[in-house]
Amino acid sequence: MPQRESTVASHVSEVELERQQYRRRQDLQSVVTSVISTIVLAVLVVTLLKMSPGWSRVQESFFSAKYFVSSFPEVLKGLWLNVEVLFFAVFGVGILGTLLAVMRISRSPILFPLRALAQIYTTVMRGIPMIVVLYLIGFGIPGLGIFGRIPASVLGTIAVIMTYSAYVAEVLRAGFQDVHPSQRASARSLGLTSGQTMRMIIIPQALRKVAPALMNDFIAMQKDVGLISVLGAVDAVRAAQIQVASTYNFTPYVVASVLFIIMSVPFILLNDWYSARLRARELSGGTV
Repeated sequence: MPQRESTVASHVSEVELERQQYRRRQDLQSVVTSVISTIVLAVLVVTLLKMSPGWSRVQESFFSAKYFVSSFPEVLKGLWLNVEVLFFAVFGVGILGTLLAVMRISRSPILFPLRALAQIYTTVMRGIPMIVVLYLIGFGIPGLGIFGRIPASVLGTIAVIMTYSAYVAEVLRAGFQDVHPSQRASARSLGLTSGQTMRMIIIPQALRKVAPALMNDFIAMQKDVGLISVLGAVDAVRAAQIQVASTYNFTPYVVASVLFIIMSVPFILLNDWYSARLRARELSGGTV
């Protein structure tokens, strides 16, 4: 009997080894195919560009090494303003978005005016283009004459917070409502108050569920902070515009694009990794 069990175990292990070899061959084949298709596509694109009649003019106007090097320091200096605006906007969006989401899911009759106001706010702000909000805040608030002279970067930060807090609030609201009601009931049965239940039970579970969506909003916000240049703030985009106006060459815009890409890529890869990790845990039956 033991000998039979050993034979079966050996047979199973051989089958598993064959499966592993097959998976490795498939993975290798997929990698090779991906590399070859990418190289073919890159060669095709480069060939088509070089065959274009105006490629030489485009190359000189947008991809000049001389103007890339000369404009890089000024555009990089302007990028720090974008980073500062993004830093404060993240905290502002997180706080305001959370408050709006909590008001949206509140069922207390006394909070009905706040709930209705939060719903109107999120609906209106998601329907207005970001650049229009910048104009309304950037020229409307100074026009009141109450606060004196306000830096354009501060006005831009306010506009970014007002716009993205509406999107983040809806993402958080969906996450809060996705938490099973039994979680709330269990917490209340243990003696937790409504506020403690929200802070200790609902919010932590909701954040894990909506983290990829929140990171997507953050990545989008990284790009949109470049729109504050319309208010006159000398950020990366505005610095590139100044360089273009003085050189009549568009390479500084490429410099700004490269810097924004470098700033965004780590968070994009982190978002992809975390999303894949969540999917793997869900498929394995683990807790999200």
